[in-house]
Amino acid sequence: MIILKGVTKSYGSTTVLKDITLRLDPGELVCITGKSGAGKSTLLHLLTGAEAVTKGSIEVDGVDLRSVPTPVMQLYRRRIGIVFQDYKLIGNLSVSKNIAFPLEICGVDDAEVDRRVTALLKDLDLSRHARSLPTGLSGGEKARTAIARAIIGKPIILLADEPTGNLDHDASKNILEIFQRIHKQGTTIIVATHDVHLVEALHARRIHIEEGRIVSDTKHAGGHAKEHHVLEVKNTEEPSAGRKKVKVTAIGG
Repeated sequence: MIILKGVTKSYGSTTVLKDITLRLDPGELVCITGKSGAGKSTLLHLLTGAEAVTKGSIEVDGVDLRSVPTPVMQLYRRRIGIVFQDYKLIGNLSVSKNIAFPLEICGVDDAEVDRRVTALLKDLDLSRHARSLPTGLSGGEKARTAIARAIIGKPIILLADEPTGNLDHDASKNILEIFQRIHKQGTTIIVATHDVHLVEALHARRIHIEEGRIVSDTKHAGGHAKEHHVLEVKNTEEPSAGRKKVKVTAIGG
């Protein structure tokens, strides 16, 4: 569960998000909508822990992200998949290597990396592009590669920033179908988009932001939920000193 309480984010004298309060349940499919500059991307950055709130708090499974030590924050981010607006594929790496990258930096066994990459290449119709560089891909192929890289670590939460913004109708439809398949597996998906048609096609909950504030929150009746835990906090006591310590651990779904 993700809870935002009075979240405000400012950069100098410019306030991008203003008093955002909302709750996202496990397994939800949510679209954050609004015009360019409304604060959608900033909200996603805060959810990853890449940036800190100026005021307010963000809690994930009851843990305030402000209290999470850096090593545990890194573990938390490994449980989040991110599809960037410009995809951020590594230009000198093949499609396979781009997809494998998150597992390789985590030290996952080579055989397991190969197994997961091969499965995703097949599932997302990218097998014939396994050795291709990103420059040789179409927009839809780049998007599918970015999604594959985001989900190869089996994230509990998937964040996507304008994933269909530069795609044609057929490529956009394909991406939506992929998101729907991922969502049916119980993943919480949060998409930032200005495309209302995307929200309708996904049958998603829609949170609309204008000038940094939530102006509407519409839930779709057919929501899908499955309980997962990303972070856990335990209080431990040292008998000799009589002091309490907070232990934060990252756990899987």
